Amino acid sequence: MEQSFHPTMAAKHRVMLLASAMILLAALFSPVEASHKDWHQLGVESIKSSSSATHVYQPYRTAYHFQPRKNWMNDPNGPLYYKGWYHFFYQYNRDAAVWGNITWGHAVSRDMVHWRTLHTALKGDKWYDMKGVWSGSATFLDNGVPVLLYTGWAINGTDQSSIRGQTQAMAVPEDPSDPLLREWDKSPHNPIALAPPGFNDSMFRDPTEAWKGYDGVWRMLVGAVKGTDQSIGTALLYKSTDFNKWNFTGEIQSVAGTGMWECPDIYPVHVKEKTGLRLSARGPHVKHVLKVSLDRNKHDYYSVGTYDEKTDLYTPDDTKLDTGLGLRYDYGKFYASKTFFDQNKNRRVLWGWANESSSVQDDIEKGWSSVQCLPRHIWLDEESSANLVQWPIEEVDKLRRNEMTEKNVEVGVGKVVPVKAAKGAQLDIVVDFALPEKSEGLEQNPNLLAEMGHLTCSDLVTKGSNAAGPHSFGPFGVHVLATGDLQERTSIFFHLIHDGKHQNWKTLFCGDQSQSSLQQDVDKTVYGSYVRVDDSDKVLSVRILVDHSIVESFAQGGRTVMTSRVYPELAVKDAAHVFLFNNGTEPVTVKSVSTWEMKSVNIKFYKP
Repeated sequence: MEQSFHPTMAAKHRVMLLASAMILLAALFSPVEASHKDWHQLGVESIKSSSSATHVYQPYRTAYHFQPRKNWMNDPNGPLYYKGWYHFFYQYNRDAAVWGNITWGHAVSRDMVHWRTLHTALKGDKWYDMKGVWSGSATFLDNGVPVLLYTGWAINGTDQSSIRGQTQAMAVPEDPSDPLLREWDKSPHNPIALAPPGFNDSMFRDPTEAWKGYDGVWRMLVGAVKGTDQSIGTALLYKSTDFNKWNFTGEIQSVAGTGMWECPDIYPVHVKEKTGLRLSARGPHVKHVLKVSLDRNKHDYYSVGTYDEKTDLYTPDDTKLDTGLGLRYDYGKFYASKTFFDQNKNRRVLWGWANESSSVQDDIEKGWSSVQCLPRHIWLDEESSANLVQWPIEEVDKLRRNEMTEKNVEVGVGKVVPVKAAKGAQLDIVVDFALPEKSEGLEQNPNLLAEMGHLTCSDLVTKGSNAAGPHSFGPFGVHVLATGDLQERTSIFFHLIHDGKHQNWKTLFCGDQSQSSLQQDVDKTVYGSYVRVDDSDKVLSVRILVDHSIVESFAQGGRTVMTSRVYPELAVKDAAHVFLFNNGTEPVTVKSVSTWEMKSVNIKFYKP
């Protein structure tokens, strides 16, 4: 089972200074954990972004990832393709760089790379969503018109005083002929779904895209939690015949010990092809994926299994890898993800949020917080059928320029080799390492063999050769956002462990942020997991996309993925370099290393 590495507590719990009209209030508040908190209950009043923020030096603002011009952003919501335009909605605070006053921001694009922002799509202005317009999804009705399903938090003391807490609501386009879908009307039937008896209505949120079953009845899931200790995560199933009134009919799946399930997502995948499928797809060529975001640790987990639409139950193929227990989309900074079927190119596309891991005061000073990871094409791994594969959508490649390639680079034991002409903070890097022969490493440390499958990336960084043993391959990999003297560096690397019995390699894929910045008040966690390497694989490959403060890394064609947020002080802009390194006990051959500079996308407000 793949390993999970969590951020340090220091990185997750920051001190936020909040300015009010008359006083200064200091409170412990975590931006990571704020994605679905009630800021009214917390007593946290949203503050305006400082006017000086636009003049603050901005080395960490991204160039080709999506982020609005200013202020706070979190979960991706309701992505869709309509009349020639991709639409992306997101949780957004229009007033400040901290969480609060949550609305749905809106942006459009022809290619999911070059975006233009629009006016706010949804804001809290009804009794059932006055305390926040929270996460949700988009669904196409039978007439081809999209609707938005979202969670609202109802206020108390209205003529609907019997209804409180989180409810599910719907919005429809004011003008379906407008390809930009600029205006949205909330349904007169809102709220369309309420928490069932016995469930906490403050933990009832994030409706999925709805789908029609074999019986012609609409279905959707809502995340929740149950149990006397609120430890059993669950996805509640609702059904509707008219899309206006939804009734609770049961739980599609629940897993003990996982806690609150946020942002659930269920979708079919083809067992043989990379082609995406609509939610209503069925047949022997179909498996299903159930994904949830765990509120307790802020990671996204998924499982592959079978959805029985007659019993409306989901069963994982491997109970040890049940939803919330085993596989993750991404082993770094990645949360609250959402997929959609892109009918324009017949693929399923994954979006995920990468929060900041610097201090909240830094966010206030720079005037913005958080970015979205690059949209990823996602499909079932045909070779294993147990896990998913992810890869940046093909449109990202069009940002590449000035390719430089080197072949057959030898990296000796303990050596660091600069990648020629590769520098800067906007790069796409692809490296192929030669695989060692299976016969090598058979004299592996027996203590290490006993620990195989338990060795973590953190062990390798903190214990060094004491953890790896004397006859291993690695760590070897790539330093990015590195100073010339390596005083600052973010390291993406492999480490191979030989099992000594079956003559197979177990391969760790890691991201080391411990030396990423001279700053102390930033996340320096070591992330990583195991990646599958097949007998048919010719190389160990990694693709690394660097964009100032975010590094997205894809191993073995996207079998394991890892996202880092880093904040170098010296390795910025042209002072950032790329190196190959080998800290192992055996020499390494780099069969090929290619680098590209990446163009900026310059996100602006849409003007016809």
